[in-house]
Amino acid sequence: MYEITQELTASAGLPAYEISNHARPGAESRHNLIYWRYGDYAGIGPGAHGRLTLEDGRRVATETVRDPAGWTAAVEETGEAVSACEAIGAAEQAEEYALLSLRLAEGMDLDRYARLAGAPPAEARIDALCQSGHLMRHGARLRATAEGRIVLNTVLADLLA
Repeated sequence: MYEITQELTASAGLPAYEISNHARPGAESRHNLIYWRYGDYAGIGPGAHGRLTLEDGRRVATETVRDPAGWTAAVEETGEAVSACEAIGAAEQAEEYALLSLRLAEGMDLDRYARLAGAPPAEARIDALCQSGHLMRHGARLRATAEGRIVLNTVLADLLA
């Protein structure tokens, strides 16, 4: 079904710009691209999650009160309803970036990954996944192939092991 969907949407002029999203070129969801490109976003509303870079450069994961009544009460009382705000370490940031960016047709910027992780993914793993036809590399960009997108969780596990 996935392969048929890819064929039908591409033939209709709606190529996949993300593993499960299609659009005419230039009409991609700017909102969702923020997540997949590992940008900053504020979680607003009951149970919302966010990822923010603070002024000091630290990146944090935020979560708001899940219960709508509790969320409303917290906002009315204090002006906010953040229930958790935790720093995200460099290794976790790199992993999150890889998990999200490889969902995109544009793929992952290996230089950005290396800056986050402190080192690039192992060349041997990249080479093996390229040779198997699951990834392709163009300069500093790593992309999942059509075959790789179908089994992306396994590809990511192999890449990040």
